[in-house]
Amino acid sequence: MVRFFTDGGCSGNPGPGGWAFAAFENGVNIASSSGGEEVTTNNKMELTAVINALEFAINCNYSVVEILTDSQYVKNGITVWIHGWKAKNWKTSGGGAVKNKEYWEKLDLLNNRIKVQWTWVKGHAGIDGNELCDKLVKAETAKFLA
Repeated sequence: MVRFFTDGGCSGNPGPGGWAFAAFENGVNIASSSGGEEVTTNNKMELTAVINALEFAINCNYSVVEILTDSQYVKNGITVWIHGWKAKNWKTSGGGAVKNKEYWEKLDLLNNRIKVQWTWVKGHAGIDGNELCDKLVKAETAKFLA
C-alpha cells in the first residue's frame, strides 16, 4: 500500500500558505508535490494537500492508499462530520454553512473513487513523511513572504 503524508499551513490565518504531499512505498519516498497560494487559510491548505494526493493516487491507478494527516479537521471531517453535513444540505450541527464546502465536495468525490485508510499523525513529532511535508509547506509559504 502506498502511504501519503499530507500537510498544509499558512503564515497568518488567512495569509500566504502552502500544501504538500509525499508518497511512500515500502518506506521509500516515491513522489512528492507541493504548491501554495498568496492568501489562504490553514484548513484550505490541509484540504488541498489531501485532494492533490488523492488525485495523484487515482492518476497512478492505485486502488488502496493510506492518507496520513496531522489535521484532525481533515480526518474527522472526511470520516465523521461529512455524513451529517451532507444529510443537512451542507449545514453544520449549529445550522451554519459548512466552511470550505467546495473543498469538501471535491474531497468526498475523490474519497469515493479509491479505497482510503485515514490516519491521524501527531505533527512535529519526528515522523519522517510528516516532517518532509512540513518542510515543503514552509518553502511554498516562503515564496510569498520574500
